[in-house]
Amino acid sequence: MPAPAGVSVDDELDVEALYDQLRDELVHGGSNGRSRGAELAASRALAERFWPVTTERPIGGGPKGLVKRTLRKLMRWYVEPLAADQRMFNDSLLKLVDGLSERIDEESASLDRVELLARELEERLTRVERRDRGPATVVAATVAAQPDAGALPDYFAFESRMRGSVDEIRERQRRYVADFRERGPVLDIGCGRGELVGMLRVAGVDARGIDADADMVAYARGDQLPVEQADVISYLEGLEDGALGGVFLGQVVEHLPPLTLVRVLELCAAKLRAGGLLVAETINPLSPIALRNYYADLTHAQPLVPETLELLARQSGFAETEIRFVNEPAERLTEPDDPVIAGNVRRLNELLFGPLDYALYAWTSDRR
Repeated sequence: MPAPAGVSVDDELDVEALYDQLRDELVHGGSNGRSRGAELAASRALAERFWPVTTERPIGGGPKGLVKRTLRKLMRWYVEPLAADQRMFNDSLLKLVDGLSERIDEESASLDRVELLARELEERLTRVERRDRGPATVVAATVAAQPDAGALPDYFAFESRMRGSVDEIRERQRRYVADFRERGPVLDIGCGRGELVGMLRVAGVDARGIDADADMVAYARGDQLPVEQADVISYLEGLEDGALGGVFLGQVVEHLPPLTLVRVLELCAAKLRAGGLLVAETINPLSPIALRNYYADLTHAQPLVPETLELLARQSGFAETEIRFVNEPAERLTEPDDPVIAGNVRRLNELLFGPLDYALYAWTSDRR
């Protein structure tokens, strides 16, 4: 039986050295910069390797070996019961450690849920504080066309739970900053809490936002962002043609009924200057995971496959369009070594774990 690294071996395993090594790893947390999970797995594997205590050890030949074999047979009646008891103890100890490990994992998951709820509560409290600082005049909860976000008791809390925190949304939308860097002024339609508006302004881009929900607007204004509550069609109709360099619609088009969606696209094409850019990010209905998230929001009107949205954009006056898939899911099936099975698994990954979203890029004239 080979000994672990760092344990000296003569003819038999140096049990004392092994014990010292295990004790040192437990006290000092391992070495070589390994993660805690890797250390636990390595220690568990080492323990599994040596838990079967037995009297059977390699014995060399010659007269000395003959004496050892004879003595072992004579002593087995006494030693073997002790070895059996030790094996039972070791097995019980390993099961206890596994149980504690599972309990720790459960507690860790519970802490993650508590952290999620605490973050959501903090955002909701911030929303209330910022809304109360607003004008005393009565403001409509939402000015959205049907489907109306006001149909939900607390749409802000719903969005915070279902879509993600400010930091998460900011990270997802960071990729669009480079697209709009030279295209100010930029209008973020359905800007929510103002994540992209804030990042664009930090990057030196003239950007502002509108949203139908009063709570979203109050939250964004609390960050000193130029955001106002407005209906998208009324707001766009009030702008001069060619007044904008860029328009962003983040998770908005799936909320709009067909006639409203077409009108919004037509107005965007008219209000963008030559070479202006529209980016419309929406749920990818080709992904079963994304489709599940789509039906979780009661204010959605219909899912839009990429070909449909691209066709509507071209019919609304955009000269050039492109579809880009974004936000790959974390989970995927592991491909095995067998090339035939790996091909089938790859196909399953494409069908079941496709990108969660896609973005329509549409230009009012040749982007070159």
